[in-house]
Amino acid sequence: MTATNPHAGLPITDDDAAIAAALEDVSIPTLLLSLVHMTGDPSYIRGAIRPRMLVLNEVQGFLPEEDKAEARRMALEAIKAFRDGGCVLPPPPSPELVREMMSWVACEDVPEEYVPMILEEMELDGVDARRVEVHADAAAREAFPVVVIGCGQSGLLAGIRLKEAGIPFTIVEKNPGVGGTWWENSYPGCRVDVGNHFYCYSFEPSDHWSEFFSQQPELQRYFEDVMKRHGIEPHIRFGTEVVQAVWDEPSATWAVTVRGPGGAEEVLTARAVISAVGLLNRPKLPDIPGMADFEGPAFHSAQWDHSVDYAGKRVAQIGAGASGFQIAPTIAPDVAHLTVFQRTAQWMFPNTNYHARVGDGVRWALRHLPFYGRWYRFLIFWPGSDGALMSARIDPEWEHQDRSISARNDFTRQIFTDWIKSQVGDDEELLAKVLPDYPATGKRTLQDNGSWLRALKRDNVDLVREGIDRIEKDAVVTVSGERYEADVIVYATGFQANRYLYPMHIVGRGGVVLAEQFGDEPAAYLGITMPNFPNFFCLYGPGTNLAHGGSLIFHSECQMRYVSGCVDALIRDGRRSMEPRPEVAAEYRARHQAEIKQLVWSHESIKHSWFKNADGDIHVISPWRLVDYWEWTKRPDLADFAID
Repeated sequence: MTATNPHAGLPITDDDAAIAAALEDVSIPTLLLSLVHMTGDPSYIRGAIRPRMLVLNEVQGFLPEEDKAEARRMALEAIKAFRDGGCVLPPPPSPELVREMMSWVACEDVPEEYVPMILEEMELDGVDARRVEVHADAAAREAFPVVVIGCGQSGLLAGIRLKEAGIPFTIVEKNPGVGGTWWENSYPGCRVDVGNHFYCYSFEPSDHWSEFFSQQPELQRYFEDVMKRHGIEPHIRFGTEVVQAVWDEPSATWAVTVRGPGGAEEVLTARAVISAVGLLNRPKLPDIPGMADFEGPAFHSAQWDHSVDYAGKRVAQIGAGASGFQIAPTIAPDVAHLTVFQRTAQWMFPNTNYHARVGDGVRWALRHLPFYGRWYRFLIFWPGSDGALMSARIDPEWEHQDRSISARNDFTRQIFTDWIKSQVGDDEELLAKVLPDYPATGKRTLQDNGSWLRALKRDNVDLVREGIDRIEKDAVVTVSGERYEADVIVYATGFQANRYLYPMHIVGRGGVVLAEQFGDEPAAYLGITMPNFPNFFCLYGPGTNLAHGGSLIFHSECQMRYVSGCVDALIRDGRRSMEPRPEVAAEYRARHQAEIKQLVWSHESIKHSWFKNADGDIHVISPWRLVDYWEWTKRPDLADFAID
């Protein structure tokens, strides 16, 4: 095989029957796009076989069975010829043809402004364009040590990029292993809700996923494998926590105090600090009288006690957001009784592949068919991109603000409502409990394959939508005085989302304390840098959580490229420090707040949401189009910074 592009596929040596069997499993639109690369013939996307619609989590384009069968027949002949000819690829498709291919599978014209971002994300040329070279000699780079806080997906990414740039770094991770949220959250049923073939690094695609939406153990193994493959492990100090970081003006360094596994503290000196602690990493427990009086096991979902056998027990689950939505259906068949206490109902949308396994044919295609994996990534990415953000905009002229924010949102509400009703049937009491009373997508919308409502319809499961008054030694008591006996309590009550970098003590220029500067309204320029905190960079910082599409890994890659550009600027010209100019940061913050207030998550009907702070304002969510944020973070504009 002559091709050297890592996405061109492994040589095909399978016999005709094996290839035909594999093709029964694959995404037909993705297959036809691969054939264009394989043969150089664009007629595969210019004929009668065309996807009807591209919808999130649907990968067959709603093609009729006869079209899929014909596509497999054509593909088998083309693949056999490719195999028998030595798997030699023709010249790559032209940029014009690639855009035509994008629009064909998207079932709409892909705007020109998106093409560069998508091409970079897909890496059809085999080039990792988000890698930044530091233009300085080895001695200058060696004199610029960096401390990275956290080794979840963004901290590991930071380590990879710093190592590629030849910059010394230490990653401080409070857990015993890599993975961040995928290390900590090991509760039953824990899985990702972004398709795995997009929820992975763009430069580290994975063809081995066993499920389309993988469970926690497999996700954690992925990050561990990437860590080892890139040689990052020797740079990580596991079981170590950052206590504080203090900026020293005379030396232009950060003094980072860390506490090791034995409790001993030491100070690391860094020219720059990269916070990769994430947003959802400090559990939030409710304030319910009597919690300490409960005599059975009680724990937060992110601190699951695996020594507790819940089989045959009465379990009270307090909270039914994203984590609770996964826990309840998983444990319901095994417990004696499950009582779920839910404050507000959740909107959900259908995803039949949510628990589905990846077939052998799909894995074969990902490994062998030229660029199949790249186009499959696009197939997942595009329908979950900026189109959803347009649907999130509040139409002030829409007269039904009590139920929706626009005509488009009202249509979405009806689709979601029909999906819920189709599962509940004629149980009006249950329907009243599970049908939300706020606009669709106004809170985190949950993926659903029917498991949630099937669990609630079980004889041994009760859904309680009444407030909790207190907890007693063996029961949860609601405000009406109803007593629900329990042997185990699970708190699926979320995280301290608005307390960035909590509980670390970060002190910047002039003694400014970051927690005080943030208050209840955390803000950072592009979610990455803050005035008064030189050479301090955030990944997944304030205002960067994605509620409309994309993935946090995509966002982290954008942010880390920007940080790498800042580090390059500091080292290249021997600069001491940089921080965003106050007026630049203030203008960005004002734009962020003006934009977020026009979107569904800020709607006045939504009283309880982890997106909102105590005042009902939102500072954790990104209101930006992915293509805009990608453009803004391609490289730092040094005019935005005060540089020493």
